[in-house]
Amino acid sequence: MRRVRKVLTRPLTIAVLVVAVAGGGFGLYWFQPWKLWQDETVEEALPQVDASAPPAAAPSRTPTTPAGPQTLASGELISHEHATSGAVKLVRLADGSHVVRLENLDTSNGPDLRVWLTDAPVKEGTAGWHVFDDGEYVSLGKLKGNKGNQNYALPEDIDPARFSSVSIWCDRFDVSFGAAELAHA
Repeated sequence: MRRVRKVLTRPLTIAVLVVAVAGGGFGLYWFQPWKLWQDETVEEALPQVDASAPPAAAPSRTPTTPAGPQTLASGELISHEHATSGAVKLVRLADGSHVVRLENLDTSNGPDLRVWLTDAPVKEGTAGWHVFDDGEYVSLGKLKGNKGNQNYALPEDIDPARFSSVSIWCDRFDVSFGAAELAHA
């Protein structure tokens, strides 16, 4: 017992213990491993806007444009770093605004997940994990939930025709959880 007390009072031992506890705390904060067992389900309906309201500034909108939401492009999510499935739609609303809609999303939860609209090609396997921050991308915000149906509004100054894919991006580790190539309708 005396020997244990003597070891614990040495400055080097105390310093090592402090560093180990601080490192463990930082590791828990950084990796947030508990999120692997926490699911967040979000069920949002596609936004419906008043079709009688004057349209927002939209590129050359003709009177024959349908009054309701119109799917401009769509694709299926493929897995990258984590198993990911679901559908992605780029939708123009009746007022001329655009949303990216995730339908039947099912992916892992993680730290700092974002929805990105990008110009990068979607590649399968590990080749596609890190390509989405190489070109042009727009972060549409934090992922609202790792399961369900959700909408992400595009900023008004963004031309959706310039982008060809959507990624569920982990900003903390610079890796794609999953992505979808957008095929224009």
